[in-house]
Formats: sequence, C-alpha cells, structure tokens
Amino acid sequence: MKSKTLIKVATQSIRKNKMRAALTMLGIIIGVAAVVVMVAVGYGARTRIRAQINNLGTNMIVITPGAAQQAGVSQGAQAFPNLSLKDVDKIRAEAQTVSAVSPVIVSRTAVIGPSGNWRTQINGVDTDFQTIRDWQTSSGDFFTADDVRSIHKVVVLGNTVAQNLFPGQDPVGSEIQIRNSVYKVVGVLAPKGQTASGSDSDDVVLMPYTTASATLSGRAFIPQILASTANEQDIPAAQEEIRTLLRESHKVSDGNDDFTVKNQADLASAAESSTQVMTLLLAAIASISLLVGGIGIMNIMLVSVTERTREIGIRMAIGARGSDVLTQFLVESIVMGILGGVAGLLFGYAGAKIVGHFTGWETVISPIIMIIAVGFSGAVGVFFGYYPARKAAALNPIQALRYE
Repeated sequence: MKSKTLIKVATQSIRKNKMRAALTMLGIIIGVAAVVVMVAVGYGARTRIRAQINNLGTNMIVITPGAAQQAGVSQGAQAFPNLSLKDVDKIRAEAQTVSAVSPVIVSRTAVIGPSGNWRTQINGVDTDFQTIRDWQTSSGDFFTADDVRSIHKVVVLGNTVAQNLFPGQDPVGSEIQIRNSVYKVVGVLAPKGQTASGSDSDDVVLMPYTTASATLSGRAFIPQILASTANEQDIPAAQEEIRTLLRESHKVSDGNDDFTVKNQADLASAAESSTQVMTLLLAAIASISLLVGGIGIMNIMLVSVTERTREIGIRMAIGARGSDVLTQFLVESIVMGILGGVAGLLFGYAGAKIVGHFTGWETVISPIIMIIAVGFSGAVGVFFGYYPARKAAALNPIQALRYE
C-alpha cells in the first residue's frame, strides 16, 4: 500500500473506536505533557540563572581567598585573610588584559534614615566597581575618584535600601547614619533584582573602600577583589595573568595558590549544574507515563488483531503479503502514538503556562523539545506496536478465515 492509503486506513480504524483510542492514547498524552512541563520549568530556571549571572556585571572576574593549611590541616576555602590592597594595586598597575579592578570590603550593619532603620550590606568599593558590575544610577551619580582618595563619607544606595529609608522620595542630597558616622547620599542604583542564589542585589549600600576601611572595617585585608576585561575573549588570559601576579605577591608556587580566580562562566556552570540534574530527574520520572502509554498501545493493538482476524485473512486471501499487514498495524500504532504526542504537547504547553502564571516561575519551551516529544511518542508507537503487528502478519490465511 501507499503511505497515504496506510495512514487513511489507520485513521479510519481509530475513528471506529474513538473512546477506546482516546483512552489508549491517554498514557502518551499524560507522559508527554508531564515531560514538557518539567523540562519547561527546568529550562526556565536555567535561563533565569544565566540572566542573573550576566546581570552581575560585564566580563567579571572574582578573586577570593583560597584554602589554607594550618599545622597540616586544611582550613577550607577563604579561611585566612590573604588578599590586600597591595594585590589590588599590583593587578591595576601590571595586568595588561584587565581593564577595571576594585576591592570589595564587606560589612553588615544597620543604616538609619528619616523613616527608620534598615539592616543591610555595606560594600566598600572603588569607582571601577560601577564599570565591572555595569551598574548605572537611577538618580544622582556614583561617587568619584576624589571621594575615594579623600575618604569622603558619601554613599550610593541600592534600590531596596532607598525605598525603605526614603519611601516615595529621592534620597539624593539627604543624609543617613551608619554606626556613629553620618554619610551623604550621592546616588541611587538602578534595580538589579535577585542574584542566582536568590538574594536581593539591591539590598546594598556602596561607599568608597577607603572610607569603609577607615570607619567600618579597620582591617588591612579584603574579602574579595573584582576585575573585568574589555572583551569576553580576554577573560582566560586575564585570569592567568592575575594568578601569576598574585603568586608573585603572595610568594607561592603554581599549584599552591592561596586564592581562587573565577569568572562568570564558572559561576553560571556551578549554579546551573544542580538545576540541570533536577530537570533530568523530573523528566525521567515523568517519562514513566510514556512507558505506561506504550503498554496501553500494545494491549489495544493485540485486542485489535484478535477482533480483525477474519479481515486479515480476507486481505491475505486476495493477495496482501505479510509485510503489508505488518505495516498496516504498525502505522496504526504509530498514528496513535503521534496523535497522543501532539495532544500531550498542547496540554504540556498550556500546563507550563499555567504553572508559570500561578507560581511566578519562568517557563521556556524549546522548539527542539517539541520535536523530540512528538518524535519520541511516535517511537513509542513503533516499539510497542511492532509485536502486535508482527503477530498479525504471521497469521495463517486459512485459519484466519475460519476464525469466529
């Protein structure tokens, strides 16, 4: 038979028993819909993480203290204060591929404003921090290099802090109190949203690192250095250059680094790995429904072979070959699989949108996933329909004609 005729005959056979065919395809529909929803949620989470990582800054490189040994015992990562402003100055002066560098002095304390107080994170940074993080101000300006040199008591507020201390007003030009000192607000940062770890990027106050060191920290070491390159292609070279300079500064050899140097790709890979594993796990669990649907197709096709035994005998008696009968029944199971896959895809698409609407999660349905879902459901039809089709093709024409 021609392919068009085979599909037509298969469709007619399915139409004769609409309810039975619908129940048969239900397992495939549920399986495909479940897989599509789970994968859409997983891909959405990964897309969100990538956006959050990219939101951290432009070609950013993060330098932190590394693991250290004490009396032969590892104290873990960032255990000892071994980064200093001398390291920042060395990178700034000698690194050829680094376009911007800034120390980050971190402190957490309460900030007092006209509308009360707000406990937040205070970051002491250099002017290059704005370039590295690609963080513009929504009002006012970032502090200047003169503010850094002169240890001026000026701050730039994150959007969350500004809303809580100065609700409904522009805080630029106002004053806030941090511990025992009064600081002038020179700018408000544009909203950044959540980080990949779920914390609020806008819940922060920035001030010159010299001011933070003198009034808040009082320590010679710094917990983090941020750097960036002019373009993404320079990141690997910049990382290696920074490692070389810090080894010279810390007098350590290659392989004994007491610091870590990571870029945005490293951060994104670490953040996405757990999400990817969870997505695959959920998709694998949902795929069990496809197996159940496939068994349903096999069962109904075996019933169909029994019911149509005389029809098979007549076809063979008038010249149909075993391969023709096999192809006919196989096409029927494939059509049921594909129809179930398409229906499941529609339900899955709607389900993903509903989940995204009520939970606020971002869901992403890739066209490739759609093709794979329908193709896999067709493959289920082939796999589970082959045995019934083979059984039909192996019938003896004479015995089939005598079948009651």
